[in-house]
Amino acid sequence: MNRRLMTIVVVALLTASGTSYLVYQLVRTRMMAAAVPVENRIVVAARDLRTGALVKATDLDFANWVGPLPKGFSLSPKDLIGRGVMSPIYQGEPVTENRLAAAGAGGGLAATIPNGMRACAVKVNEIIGVAGFVVPGMRVDVLISGSSPSSAAGGTRVKTILQNVEVLSAGQNYQKDNEGKPVEVPVVNLLVTPEQAETLSLASNETRIQLVLRNPLDTETAKTSGSSMQDLFGESRPQPAPVTPRKAAPVPVPQPAAVPPPPVLQTQRVEVLNGPKKTETTFSKPEENR
Repeated sequence: MNRRLMTIVVVALLTASGTSYLVYQLVRTRMMAAAVPVENRIVVAARDLRTGALVKATDLDFANWVGPLPKGFSLSPKDLIGRGVMSPIYQGEPVTENRLAAAGAGGGLAATIPNGMRACAVKVNEIIGVAGFVVPGMRVDVLISGSSPSSAAGGTRVKTILQNVEVLSAGQNYQKDNEGKPVEVPVVNLLVTPEQAETLSLASNETRIQLVLRNPLDTETAKTSGSSMQDLFGESRPQPAPVTPRKAAPVPVPQPAAVPPPPVLQTQRVEVLNGPKKTETTFSKPEENR
């Protein structure tokens, strides 16, 4: 290989190496720039905010947020002051739109009620309230016990009237205490439809109500027929005695008049001899009854 060709090959290799190095450095610089997280100053809670509280200026603070911004974040506290808290917001959490009531809706329990729903209060005690474990966000079934006015035999019956109902509040303070233990509840507010509110109001006045705690992930509606004292003791309900219908008197069927039997004919044969000629004559007469 001559000297000229070698020079060309060496120059080509050096040029290719230099170009590759420059491209590598350019790509590396861009990738490092993209990997650097961008900080944003967004509004967060300066302290724990309970459900129903009204947001004040002292409840808000700014914090540097690194990474993707949460949905509904805010950059200005003035858009959040005076709005009701719909779900608990803990210190350092971003104060987002979906955690607050609409502007002008106020605070308290009313701000947490969705459109078309109602909050119905139910008086409970420690037993009815599932020993104090009924706290906001839980799901319960509502049972009633009493005597049905249409029951002929009377007696107490138990029936499930509402299932998978959300608990809005329990008592005056419907949050857990500082140790995370549930608070005893004298009154429980349930989130129901207007029709369910009517049923619950009538049931609370005419029967005894008990709440049954259920798994929040269990949304199936169970089909129950209710229970009675007879079912509890394994006794069947008395059945009314069967009524035997009276049989109608038989209608006499007229008998046809007796028809005398036809007379029996008596046959007699007479032979007449006239010389060599012989003649036979047969005579019939009715046979006399004996």
